[in-house]
Amino acid sequence: QVQLVESGGGLVQPGGSLRLSCTASGSIFSFNNMGWYRQAPGKERELVAIVSSGGITTYTDSVKGRFTISRDGAKNTVYMQMNSLKPDDTAVYWCRLRLTSGSIYWGQGTQVTVSS
Repeated sequence: QVQLVESGGGLVQPGGSLRLSCTASGSIFSFNNMGWYRQAPGKERELVAIVSSGGITTYTDSVKGRFTISRDGAKNTVYMQMNSLKPDDTAVYWCRLRLTSGSIYWGQGTQVTVSS
């Protein structure tokens, strides 16, 4: 069984920064990619950023230049540094892990609120 534990959400003013962390534990032999999705009220869940096992990163256009995803393979942890946050970034953020077997696991979600 694989578990994902997220941390780092919260309330921040526009222009501020937050860092999200996601640590995976359990039967992880190899992963395909790991990253973050988000869902704002009334909107569909969307990919924010992912990093592949080879270190290739992908970002949605709205966060390019502001968010940076990174991983610590030894700790099975992915981080997402979020800078210059905007009210439109307000959402529940979920960590997602995709194993090479095709299995997908989700974290419990963490709220990020950008408001003055």
